[in-house]
Amino acid sequence: MQANQPAQPFLLVFVFAVVCVLSAIALVYTKHESRKLFVELESLTHERDGLNIEWGQLQIEQSTWAQHARIEQVATEDLALVRPEASEIFVIER
Repeated sequence: MQANQPAQPFLLVFVFAVVCVLSAIALVYTKHESRKLFVELESLTHERDGLNIEWGQLQIEQSTWAQHARIEQVATEDLALVRPEASEIFVIER
């Protein structure tokens, strides 16, 4: 049994060394993934902010196009529509 005793501490040191190397590799990989995901998060946050700005501009544009004065202007200028005279309006009752 005396021949096996010196091999056990070497084996134990070797196993601990392998575990430490694997742990260090896992740590580096985890840090890399964390940084990569942070960069992606910043990119998506920037894109979200840009889309929010565009959404606000589109809402303003929609409200501008939907104003009654704008609709009346398009009806009279582009479609050549005119308001009917009071004598041309008929009310139908049931």
